[in-house]
Amino acid sequence: MKLASIKTSKGERAAIFDNGTYIDIQETDPSLPSRVRCILDQGETTLAKIAALKNNPKAVRINPSDVTLLSPITEPNKVICVGLNYKDHAAESGLPVPREPVLFSKFPTALTGHDQPIVLPPVSNKVDYEAELVLVIGTKGRNIKAADAMKHLAGYTIGHDVSARDWQLEKDGKQWMIGKTFDTFAPCGPYLVTRDEIADPHKLNIKLRLNSHTMQDSNTSQFIFTIPEIIAYISQVVTLLPGDLIFTGTPPGVGMARKPPVLLKAGDLCEVEIEGLGILRNPVVMG
Repeated sequence: MKLASIKTSKGERAAIFDNGTYIDIQETDPSLPSRVRCILDQGETTLAKIAALKNNPKAVRINPSDVTLLSPITEPNKVICVGLNYKDHAAESGLPVPREPVLFSKFPTALTGHDQPIVLPPVSNKVDYEAELVLVIGTKGRNIKAADAMKHLAGYTIGHDVSARDWQLEKDGKQWMIGKTFDTFAPCGPYLVTRDEIADPHKLNIKLRLNSHTMQDSNTSQFIFTIPEIIAYISQVVTLLPGDLIFTGTPPGVGMARKPPVLLKAGDLCEVEIEGLGILRNPVVMG
């Protein structure tokens, strides 16, 4: 199932993307939640009721041209990111493979949706692109064992970890979080694809195109730390909650590693494509 957060004339609504249209979940059944995060809070029973709406002849369907797509989760409690999690990206960067996941975070205000602009801040002139698979937590957990980790996962979406390299790497002490959490620096979407639709998340092709030119092209088989390992590691420290987002790292081909560097500029168009999840597209504008 593909869950989306859409903006309509009635405000933000949770929807199912089905046969080229969006089913407004609460408009079809007022007993169901209006937000995707609230749906995840209610668990498998509510998800099953929502899946059944696809067969409801009275389902309220909305044409894609009449909606604005938001991030599938618009108000996560946490946005956690894993740095340097692809073997081929570590080789590209000339860095040793980390022994444990390298973590940082973004604020929820960095989130934006499919077809929404990435806004270049006037205080940075070194903004880079990073395609990423994003995990969406479905079930609360702390100290989760790796063997049980997938049970806590609702599904997956596509993410773009936009990064201001001058703020990230050139400030005193380096400022990973602040360089990666400018507003609009975490596009996600277009949908949350539920876990059951992806047979093996560790065998997904992942690409980023900049103005139709392929810049990143790899596969999640290159992960240094698997999804269960990431979830288990993070949950040693924080309680994971429904709707929490985990960016899982980027493959090689980032702009700062190129000679000469390739940095985002106004007028660019970024497309992140992950096998089974679709395409996340964002234009780039100057703030």
